[in-house]
Order: sequence, then C-alpha cells, then structure tokens
Amino acid sequence: MKMKLLCVLLSTAMVTALLAGCSGEKEGQTLNICVWNDEFQTRFIDYYPGYEITDETTKSGKIGDVTVNWFVYPNEGANYQDNLDRHLQANADASADEIIDLYCIEADYALKYVNSDYSMNLADLGITAADLSDQYKYTQDIVTDANGALKGSSWQACSALLIYNRAIAKEVLGTDDPAEVQTYVSDWDTYNDTAAKIAEAGYLMTASVNDTYRTFSNNVSKPWVDADGNLSIDANIEKWIDMSAEQVANGYTTTNDLWGDDWAKGFYNDEVFCYFGPAWFIDFSMKVEEPTSIAANGGWGAVAGPQGYYWGGTWVCAATGTDNEELVKDVILTMTADTAILEKIVTEKRDCVNSKTVLEKFAADTSYKNDVLGGQNPYALFSANLESINLQLSAYDQVCNEKMQSCMKNYFAGNATKEEALSQFYKSVKEAYPSLNVPE
Repeated sequence: MKMKLLCVLLSTAMVTALLAGCSGEKEGQTLNICVWNDEFQTRFIDYYPGYEITDETTKSGKIGDVTVNWFVYPNEGANYQDNLDRHLQANADASADEIIDLYCIEADYALKYVNSDYSMNLADLGITAADLSDQYKYTQDIVTDANGALKGSSWQACSALLIYNRAIAKEVLGTDDPAEVQTYVSDWDTYNDTAAKIAEAGYLMTASVNDTYRTFSNNVSKPWVDADGNLSIDANIEKWIDMSAEQVANGYTTTNDLWGDDWAKGFYNDEVFCYFGPAWFIDFSMKVEEPTSIAANGGWGAVAGPQGYYWGGTWVCAATGTDNEELVKDVILTMTADTAILEKIVTEKRDCVNSKTVLEKFAADTSYKNDVLGGQNPYALFSANLESINLQLSAYDQVCNEKMQSCMKNYFAGNATKEEALSQFYKSVKEAYPSLNVPE
C-alpha cells in the first residue's frame, strides 16, 4: 500500500529512474549534443532548469552530476551532416563519454535521419502524443518516419512572412500600415504590379530572386522525388523560374546569392523594399544587433504576402544508443513542449514557437510589440499562416533546392538558356544522387 502511494506521488520520470536503479541500470554521466550553430544551445543554456556553464568558450556545463558537451559543426555544404553521420555511426561502439545523445536537424534533410536507425522513436522514450498535442501538425509531419513514428520535436514553428521597408512603403505606396501594404502584395500578379512601381521609384523589390524561392518551394503539390526515385520539377517551381526571369529582366531584383554582402545591403539602407522570412530571419539575420541597421531602428513591417509558407526550423532528435534516455526525454519535453518556457522564448528571443496556446495568447496581446517591426505584433500573422502549410517532402530537398537556385542563376543572368540551366540542374542532382531517375 505504501509503495503504491509512493508511485502515485512521484513523477513518471522519477518512477522510471527509481526502477532503473533497482535493476542496476544507471543513466550516463555525460550528455553530448550535436548542433550547427548556437541557436538551440543558447536557448538550452538560458532556459533548461539547472544548467550551469563550466567553460565559457565551449559553453559546456553541468546538469547536476551530468557533464554536457556541445559538438558544433558549421552548416556550410555537407559539413554538419558529414560530422553528425560520423558520430552517429560510431555510437554503437563509442565509450559512455563519447556517445552522442541528442542532435539537431533541419527540414531540408530531416527525412535522411528520421528514416534511419540513428534516431529514436519518441514513444520509446515515453513521450506521448498527448505530451506534444499543442504543437502544429506540420512540425511533426517533418519528423515522422515512413512507419508513422515521431522521431523529433521542435520548439519552433517557422511561419514566414513578407518583411517590408516602411520608409519605401510610405514613399511609393503612400502608407506603411500593414493592412494597407498587404493589398499591394496579396497575390503574385498584384505583387508584380507593385514591383514595377517600386522599381520605377528607383528601388529593388527584393535583394535577389532567391528571396521568393521558399514561398514557392514550400507550396508545391508534389515532392522533388517520388517513391520510385523519379525526379521532377513541380509547377510552382516552374512558376518561380518564369517570374524570376521576368523580374531580373525588368530590373525589379538581382541574381545575388542569399547571405552575401550585396544581398544584405538592404539591411542597412533604403535600397530594397522587401525580404521574405520567418521570425528567426527577422531577429537572427536582419542585423538587429548592429546600431546602423534598419532593424535596430524599427524600420521594418510584416504582412502575410502572396502565399503562406514556412522556412527552416530546428528539430531535436534522440540518438539511438544514448545512455541518458530519461534526461534526453526531459530535455525534449522541457525545451519543446513546456508552455511557460516557450512563453519566455517569445518574450525574450521573439521566436515563433511551436505551441498553439502560446501563439494564440501573444496574438491576442495588444500590449506586445516587436521593436524591429516598428512596434507591430506579428503573432496573429504567424499563427494564421501555420494552419495553411501543406508539406511535400523528400530526403533530397536540400540538394534539389540549392541546385535549383544556383543553376537558374545562369539563366536569369543571361549566361544560359532556360533549357541549358535545367540540364545543368539535372546533371548536378544526378551527380549528388546517382541512383535517382533524372530527366535527360
């Protein structure tokens, strides 16, 4: 009777730990986490209860008696994936202190890990559908394997918007009010008409043709590669190609590469009317920390734009072979499903978090203001957009998306015909994935 009462009073995690102790099992003393930047790392450091940094350089630390190590591999090219693969493949024979316990992945290559033996079914950790029932469906679809097992969880819901320069809007459109600006970009035909006005006034509509790419690629009707390994280009990607070629020819935009210096000039001066991006783009990419940037001075506004879409996101996966299952479970639940912590992340990091309850709360909060967006509250836009997302994923998305943009640049710049650029695209994908059936 006493034992029964004790189990009722203890949390599930504590009961499991108690039973493990009785059977001689012991949780590992080292928690190793693989990431490609400091985004998850900073949130973990700031919000996971009891985390203490022991090394300011590496940000390694302690949770109680458990040492936490961070393995950070920049995401350029295949660098992160190559290093992550090396670690995960070594897990079976690794010592207790070397086992990778948690790792992060992105949407473009999520299925590679989700459909592998290197990621754990969250149900095997004791994480239930009810635990994650407040999350947006698309964020779970991305990390659900071919057998229906959920293999990861995210604190983010990367709802993306059109982010416009308020000064240019006032000058050319006569208003910077989001409701009014939306009428000028409500669909692609209207968007193109507005681009002509913006260009006539001496500005670029976007910094690059690639700014609009994700809006099209995340609204496709089929995946890049079907179940039989056949590669094909969706009609919405074709639409992006044709629209982009016309916009470059008309001087509405450029062929600058994303993340380059020329592309980023619009963050500092009134040259570019709009960029496309989610919450992380607004705060992580638009240089809010630099005093001379438009973001630091509240010079941007946000609207839904022509189509709802998402861009990016970070999912946390439990590595097969972890010897810290209880701690891993708690990290995933705490960092991706604890609404109190998610509210703090909204308030302090301005993330668009993966909680319907939290987003609806902030959307209704008339006192909430985003300083980057001139005091605008974007959460109603974020929330509404998330309900419209329809996924069409394949394990080849990262390479296909990157090669499509890089190969089409030759066509947009007038250095190749459309057919030549497409041929180069097919060749590039075939080189990366020789087993695929690629059009001649």
